[in-house]
Amino acid sequence: MVDNLYKKILLSDRLALSKAITLIESTKLNDRNKSEKLIKKLYKKSGKSLRIGISGSPGVGKSTFIETLGMFLTNKNYKVAVLAVDPSSKRSGGSILGDKTRMSELSTRKNAFIRPSPSGGELGGVSRRTRESMILVEAAGYEIILIETVGVGQSETEVAEMVDIFLVLLQPSSGDELQGIKKGIIEIADLLVVNKEDEFKDEATRTIADYKNALSLLKKDENSLNKEIVKCSALKKTGINEIWKIILNFKDLGNKKGWIKEKRSKQLEKWIWDDLQKNIFEKIKGNKKLVSELVKLQKKVSDNKISPTEASKKILHHYTKNNKS
Repeated sequence: MVDNLYKKILLSDRLALSKAITLIESTKLNDRNKSEKLIKKLYKKSGKSLRIGISGSPGVGKSTFIETLGMFLTNKNYKVAVLAVDPSSKRSGGSILGDKTRMSELSTRKNAFIRPSPSGGELGGVSRRTRESMILVEAAGYEIILIETVGVGQSETEVAEMVDIFLVLLQPSSGDELQGIKKGIIEIADLLVVNKEDEFKDEATRTIADYKNALSLLKKDENSLNKEIVKCSALKKTGINEIWKIILNFKDLGNKKGWIKEKRSKQLEKWIWDDLQKNIFEKIKGNKKLVSELVKLQKKVSDNKISPTEASKKILHHYTKNNKS
């Protein structure tokens, strides 16, 4: 199965690509073993695409913007993959996978691949296996990857730490609404885009002016391009060409100065630590003795006999003691 998927993915088989992503998202142990073998085989074939993260609050028009940008890029004969993470219900675990219906025009393009994935309640607005999905689509020859985050209040740093350029979509707002400018979002964004200029022309102009003032107060980073803020209408397809020029300029300068290589190196380092943390947590959860010990410690914490920090250290001690070689 793994060899068959490997061969078909290298031939850009979209069905095989979908099956492979389903495999890596599976929590079954047998599937995890297969997916790890597949990732190992494909890893050296990845890493050549341009990775773009796209975020923004609900209602800002992310899906329309991504479809418009995707259509613009496929018309230029780029192979475009969209990894769109949909919110998962923390109660039921289900998710509303609506991006294929929202991006109906783009999904019919032969040189486009759209994959909605449940976030699984993960913080950061990206699913746990988004990084691995990225490797698969890169190995399949997709040159540009657009990663859409949930954008419902979780920290957006997760997606910013796995892409080359991070774009944040903004609503045109009145002056009063702009009091809530998030410093954190501005700091991690490489490009700010005010959408819906066709509907709210005056508000879009005002929003750009206010954000430019906010940007001028930020400390300049010598190892990146100056942040820009532009406006567009994803619905009317205006401003997209300018946005793409800025992205290409960012890519060219980033490659020339070594920013992108350095950024990716740090991202891989973080990936190792993130995966290690998750694997240790899963090992603890899968050990009946440790789970039993954890239940006892939770009771002690609830009774104010020990602190949560002390309890976690005790669990770690039991884990390392039982896993000594």
